Amino acid sequence: MIINWFGQTCFKIQGEKSIVVTDPLDKSCGLKTPRLSADIVTISHYENRENAEAVKGVAEGNPFIVDEPGEYEIKNAFIYGIPLNQEEGKGNIIYRIEVDNISIAHLGNLNHALANGQIEKLEGIDILLIPTGGNYTIDSKQATEIISQLEPRIVIPMHYNVPGLKLKNKIDGVDKFCKEIGVCPTEKINKFKILKKDLPQEEMKVIVMQP
Repeated sequence: MIINWFGQTCFKIQGEKSIVVTDPLDKSCGLKTPRLSADIVTISHYENRENAEAVKGVAEGNPFIVDEPGEYEIKNAFIYGIPLNQEEGKGNIIYRIEVDNISIAHLGNLNHALANGQIEKLEGIDILLIPTGGNYTIDSKQATEIISQLEPRIVIPMHYNVPGLKLKNKIDGVDKFCKEIGVCPTEKINKFKILKKDLPQEEMKVIVMQP
């Protein structure tokens, strides 16, 4: 599996038989929108729905768009959309994505604590993609609390301030999260490769990426 991060909550997750793109970027955010192709596009917030049109299908036709809670199986990828409190989460959906026998949780624009039922549905995840910038989403302290609840093997922070990002309200950079959690690497990478057999077995690992 290869994971790329393009800023905010936008990732490309490439498995052996399927490619998943999460939350394609809106041009107004100031970050360069890459040309992406995918089999599946997940949308965690209703405002991001129209951005999916920028992603092309890997084969003929358009990618399958997942923007509602439920269970989906597309090209050997399993997608579980978990709804959040509509009033607090403003229509946010978090996703459990199973590709290459690796389980990934994408928490989208999460801006509140997870309920017990939501935690149960994310039990046993291998990789956690979690917002840390605050203001629009949970901050680094809240993220650390959720990490301790979910106990993933690998954590990849997202939705934090990077050069070129333009938002109405400022969000924190990743350094604040690294200070809070205390186990961040010094080097930032733009591509992360992982196999099921290489997942950490004892200590959790934090991967810091750059767009």
